[in-house]
Amino acid sequence: MKRVTLALTAAAALGLSACQTLAPYGPAAGPTAQGWSQQQLTSDRWRVSYRGVGDASVVNDRALLRAAELTLEQGREWFVVDNRWTEAGRDGGPRPSVSIGAGSSDYGRYRSSGVGVGVGLNFGASEPTVALLDIRMGSGERPREAYDAQDVRRNLWSR
Repeated sequence: MKRVTLALTAAAALGLSACQTLAPYGPAAGPTAQGWSQQQLTSDRWRVSYRGVGDASVVNDRALLRAAELTLEQGREWFVVDNRWTEAGRDGGPRPSVSIGAGSSDYGRYRSSGVGVGVGLNFGASEPTVALLDIRMGSGERPREAYDAQDVRRNLWSR
């Protein structure tokens, strides 16, 4: 019984270590790493993206937070999201599988048959969710559809 308990504990620990979670907020260390990246398109237009493993709404909020921070860094007050894309990743949580096999053999006067059933869990890695925003920044009179960069930063920074 101790061996079974030990094996189950080891399997659970291995499964939990294989799970990925959303990384702390910050710039991406590379093109496939979690975090934000940005690209200037024109003097007042930028493309902001956030890549992360986890809930799509959190990944979208982090892209919006980066857009607000970038707007303030550029000395602007508000931004408008002109285009928005979200590509939701696949959850890498455990996926159960069951397999059944049968076989038989005939060795002279010895005959044998067998049936087996196997149960497994696949702890595949999660694919990231990517949120992409094309934003236009400005100052002064704010259009109705614009986000106030200070408000967005204040409201999303604590999440």
